Amino acid sequence: MSNTTFEQIGKVLREHQHFAILGHVRPDGDALGSQLALALSLEQLGKDVRVWNEDGMLEKYSFLPRAELLTKPSATPAPVDVAIALDTAIQNRLGTALAAVGSATIWINIDHHLSNPGYGDLVIVDVSAPATGEIIFNLIKSQGLPFNHDIAENLYAAISTDTGSFQYPKTNARTFAIAEELVRAGGLDVGKISQQLYENYPRRRLEVLRELLRTMRFTADDRVASFSLSLKTAADLGVFPEDNEGLIDHLRAVRGVIVAVFFEELAEGKVRVSMRSKDETVDVCAICQKLGGGGHTLAAGARIRGGLAEVEEKVLEEVLEALKRGS
Repeated sequence: MSNTTFEQIGKVLREHQHFAILGHVRPDGDALGSQLALALSLEQLGKDVRVWNEDGMLEKYSFLPRAELLTKPSATPAPVDVAIALDTAIQNRLGTALAAVGSATIWINIDHHLSNPGYGDLVIVDVSAPATGEIIFNLIKSQGLPFNHDIAENLYAAISTDTGSFQYPKTNARTFAIAEELVRAGGLDVGKISQQLYENYPRRRLEVLRELLRTMRFTADDRVASFSLSLKTAADLGVFPEDNEGLIDHLRAVRGVIVAVFFEELAEGKVRVSMRSKDETVDVCAICQKLGGGGHTLAAGARIRGGLAEVEEKVLEEVLEALKRGS
C-alpha cells in the first residue's frame, strides 16, 4: 500500500465540502460501484458530490442503488475542493471527466492496478486488493464513514465483478469476509444481485459473441487464443461498448490456453486490446505497458494506433515472445 493512510484521506473527506468522484472510460462494475458507494457515504456526511464518468451510467449496471447520481461530466469545467479518481491506473483514462474538473485543491488517487504511477496528492494503490471496491470498504469502515444498504450493494457489485464472481487469483479469505459483512450488514439479496449482474444481458451481446467466435484463432500450440471485433460488425449489430465486457473469458476458459486476447477496432484509427493470462510467468501488464497500456499481471489492456490486422499481428508477436520468456 502507498504511503498515504486512510486517516489522511478520512480527514480530507470530513474537512472539505465539494467533491468530484471520477472513474475510467469504458467503466466496469468495480469503477461504477466504487464511485457510487463513496459518493453515497459522502452524501450522508452532508457533502456536495458530483459523480462523473465519460460514458455515464451503463445500461447493464443501471440497477445499482442510486445509479442516477452517476452522470456524464459537465460540459463546463467546475471547480471542486477535492477530486477523487477511483480504479483508474492512468490519469488520462478519466477522459472528459478529467477535463470537467476545472480546478481542485486536492487530488486523491485510489486504485489497485500495478501500472498506476501514483499521480495525485494523496495516493493509495493497493495491488494486493482484488477490487477497488475492497479498498473503498476498508476506507469507509476504518474511518467510521456512513454505511448503509445502498452503499453495501454497490460495493458488493464492485467486488463481485472484479473478482470474476469471487473466482480470480487475488480473491482471498479477506475478500470473502468483506463480502459476508456487506451481505449481513446491508441485508443484501445475493441471488437477486447476481442475477442482475450475470443473467440479464441483452440479446445483442450473444449475437456479438457469435460473430467473435467466427474470427477465433489459436496460435503457439493452442496456448494463445484471440478474436476480433471490427467496426463494421459492431455497427451492423448495434453493439454498445459495454456488451463486450467479459466476452474474453470464453477464450480464457479453454483448456491449454495461457493467454487470451480480444481486439476491438475503434473509430479513431486505434484498436482496443484486452489481454488475460492464466500464468503469472506471462505478465500481460508488462506486455501492455510496452504497447502504451497497463493493468494487472493477469489482466491488462492497451489502445494501439493502427488497423485491426496490423495490430493483431504486432500484439500476438509480443505475446509469443513473452510466452517464450516465461517457459
